[in-house]
Amino acid sequence: MNKFGKIAAHFAAFLLLTGPATAQESAAQNPVTLAGDVMAVKTVTDETGTERTELVEPTKIVPGDRLIFGTDYSNNGTEEVTDFVVTNPLPSAVRLAPDADPDLVVSVDGAQSWGTLAQLKVTDETGATRTATHADVTHVRWTLPSIAPGESGRLEYPAIIR
Repeated sequence: MNKFGKIAAHFAAFLLLTGPATAQESAAQNPVTLAGDVMAVKTVTDETGTERTELVEPTKIVPGDRLIFGTDYSNNGTEEVTDFVVTNPLPSAVRLAPDADPDLVVSVDGAQSWGTLAQLKVTDETGATRTATHADVTHVRWTLPSIAPGESGRLEYPAIIR
């Protein structure tokens, strides 16, 4: 399996874990559905020489390539859902991109503790503590305060192939 296949499989496994536990679970018990995807960021030049950025299905990725991980959510129930948490693990083959939202809530210790990147510290191999970097992020998390019946949306974060 190539590097993209491993990344896609990791992300798909995450989404399966966050969905309904059984096919019998009703929308009343779990009204929010999640669907994820991974797109590659590609710069293309049109016939006039103008460059633009497109999101494309990644077919071949190499270190340094940029990806956008996305999760679509939808409340299929009849009641408002409050304080809904969506947690996405970052595949080990990627790191959070440096231009990610600085207010994004992340973990650098396998989802044990959370904060913005500026708030988190890590301990290096020598035992010294330092401020966490984008390369240290293991998970991203969003808390949606309210999702009305029928409401849907999209959550995204940019990543770079290591």
